[in-house]
Amino acid sequence: MTDFFKGIPQIIYEGPQTDNEFAFRHYNPDELVMEKSMKDHLRFACAYWHSLAWPGGDPFGGQTFERPWFGDTMELARLKADTAFDMFQILDVPFFCFHDADVRPEGANYAENTRNLEAIVEYFGEKMEATGLQLLWGTANLFSHRRFMAGAATNPDPEVFAFSAATIKSCMDATHKLGGQNYVLWGGREGYETLLNTDMGRERAQAGAMLQMVVDYKHKIGFDGTILIEPKPQEPTKHQYDYDVATVYGFLKDFGLEGEVKVNIEQGHAILAGHSFEHELALARELGILGSIDMNRNDYQSGWDTDQFPNNVPEMALAFYEILRAGGFTTGGTNFDAKLRRQSLDPEDLILAHVGGMDACAAGLKAAAAMLEDGKLEAAREERYAGWDSEAGKALLSSDLASIEKQVREKDINPLPRSGRQERLENLVNRYL
Repeated sequence: MTDFFKGIPQIIYEGPQTDNEFAFRHYNPDELVMEKSMKDHLRFACAYWHSLAWPGGDPFGGQTFERPWFGDTMELARLKADTAFDMFQILDVPFFCFHDADVRPEGANYAENTRNLEAIVEYFGEKMEATGLQLLWGTANLFSHRRFMAGAATNPDPEVFAFSAATIKSCMDATHKLGGQNYVLWGGREGYETLLNTDMGRERAQAGAMLQMVVDYKHKIGFDGTILIEPKPQEPTKHQYDYDVATVYGFLKDFGLEGEVKVNIEQGHAILAGHSFEHELALARELGILGSIDMNRNDYQSGWDTDQFPNNVPEMALAFYEILRAGGFTTGGTNFDAKLRRQSLDPEDLILAHVGGMDACAAGLKAAAAMLEDGKLEAAREERYAGWDSEAGKALLSSDLASIEKQVREKDINPLPRSGRQERLENLVNRYL
């Protein structure tokens, strides 16, 4: 153990009535929900970047956090890893996630970056073996360094494309070596600021070529995990090629990769795209590409991605309802892509933020399971569309306009509107919360 979290106890479940801040009220990892433990349903993961690497800055101000591991040396990178695994064990999360730049110092070139990453991967491997912790997913940071200011795969400079491809390979190798269950592609700057200097067709083709290389390399090295794309609208660029689930699916279909790649959906990104979290999850479920989630929330009074820890149980209940309808996670999980507020300076803040988020997710999961098991919401949905299950309804979809027009005339079809019962269903949902 390092000294950073000194005095903070192991977090255990004590139930809803406890007054202990450092305890779970709703997250009981062994509690069965729909015949599966909460731990296996939720598959919690800590995000290395926000929890360990973020300095507390925002668009208008710099670093507010002072962490003993901040700095660009391998010694400090190992101290950061020591502290990270202390946190993972205090929270008893089964997984973590990382970008390459989160865990290793920036080198002078690609070769040094890779040596640094490989050394930390060895260190992680020892810690994972000792603790039983697993890697939910790895990814490459292809957005922070100035070389990526015009994108990575979509960059107008082929040398940046090449550097990015090599970096992805090294990160896929690291993920594979650590037994990662997924590999994520996050296109933070894969977009444009202005069409005046952008060839959209060329850039989409480059992104498609890069993704095909990733899929090919996955099979070459025998990586059994899932390749995930994380949809992201705008911010920091004006437009991004992976705007939302629908855009990503269209891209995958265009390049024939819809059977190879799924999505990692973030709550905050869904809001920035003008959708709800459950909308994005439901669409991914319907399209068969739901893979994993990044759990956080945005401040609805801000127009940017604030990455706050989740605390809205009704929102999470509807999100986990869609996940349960999809059959639950396979290789995916619930990663806290969330960061402290820049005024939350203490080590206790970092632990308690996760405790609150885990409890809120657990409460949402239990409400979602109760809704699904009760069946009233699904019964109401089925009743609304029951006409389409009749022979006449089924025949309509394989008919033609002229035949349908004749049928409407002969039977004098003149339908009256029927209530969608929205408020009644909203009241129903609230009974489970």
